[in-house]
Amino acid sequence: MEMGSSPRTVEEIFKDFSSRRSGIVRALTSDVDDFYGLCDPEKENLCLYGHPNETWEVTLPAEEVPPELPEPALGINFARDGMNRKDWLSLVAVHSDSWLLSVAFYFGARLNRNERKRLFTMMNDLPTLFEIVTERKPTKDKPATDSGSKSRVVTKRTSDGQVKSNPKLMDESCEDDDDEHSETLCGSCGGNYNADEFWIGCDICERWYHGKCVKITPAKAESIKQYKCPSCMKRSRQ
Repeated sequence: MEMGSSPRTVEEIFKDFSSRRSGIVRALTSDVDDFYGLCDPEKENLCLYGHPNETWEVTLPAEEVPPELPEPALGINFARDGMNRKDWLSLVAVHSDSWLLSVAFYFGARLNRNERKRLFTMMNDLPTLFEIVTERKPTKDKPATDSGSKSRVVTKRTSDGQVKSNPKLMDESCEDDDDEHSETLCGSCGGNYNADEFWIGCDICERWYHGKCVKITPAKAESIKQYKCPSCMKRSRQ
């Protein structure tokens, strides 16, 4: 990214953070086999980058000193074969979390105190890469007051493949069901379940996704007999 086009407002910096994060989430989850293969310990120092267009890249660090942006952890490939795969991915996730925060606050150096606080709050509402990779459920603060009844739609399927939308009230009979879904993470962006948003579950891998992340609307879901997420679609074509 050229410095002239660097994000400057809280919203622009958060969008950049979210996009870079989405790319790394993909590298550490749906594209993990490709990512693992690229981190050959026989190669030079390699870094994992998340880009503003939601892609990821394993490559050499920037040559200029100092670099245009803070750099990710150097040499992640060297530890790959010396550790358990899951532990190595967790280590990469922790370093990537630190990098994402450093890039965001590098862009936010000119923000005032309240803006920095708002930016951190927005980022902190998303689960960390470490929580996603280790499938650790982030602890959520309980609201101090009742925000009132909110309806939601959870998309489920019967054995014959028919989609059924079940509108339920959060603060009445579906409290147990809400607890079940409240810590669900989107398989695409890694965001938490939100009762006000439409979600759809993959019938193959059983991961859940924001409808907007996989471009599926409630109306479109009604006509799908068996939903396959993008990752499962890609695997089925290979």
